Amino acid sequence: MSASILIVEDHGPSRQLLDFLLRARGYRTRLAGNGTEAMTTLEREPIDLVLCDLHMPVMDGYVFIHRLRADARFEALPVLAVTASTLTGDRDRVLAAGFTGFFSKPIDPEHFVEHMEAFLPPGQRAAG
Repeated sequence: MSASILIVEDHGPSRQLLDFLLRARGYRTRLAGNGTEAMTTLEREPIDLVLCDLHMPVMDGYVFIHRLRADARFEALPVLAVTASTLTGDRDRVLAAGFTGFFSKPIDPEHFVEHMEAFLPPGQRAAG
């Protein structure tokens, strides 16, 4: 069975692109516009991987990852930052904050999903 992926992104077109790419490959997706909405979703249903922007209103990605990692239930949940923050040192700061991986925007639509899949166990990867 393919994974359930939570997309945490406040920018509508970016959220729609990620949703389209993942669904086209057979993934189940859930959407959240900020970290607060994402925490609510995680409390309600099982999620296998999270794609998270860093700069969002209400609760940004850094506060979200801090709260998420403080909860033992989510310590091992893969959370990938998908961000336009690409200054020197941003990747290191993101990983040090507790994110599992880092993708810079704009994403490469042709290869994003296959790179993201490296963070999923083989049994949760989409078939095609």
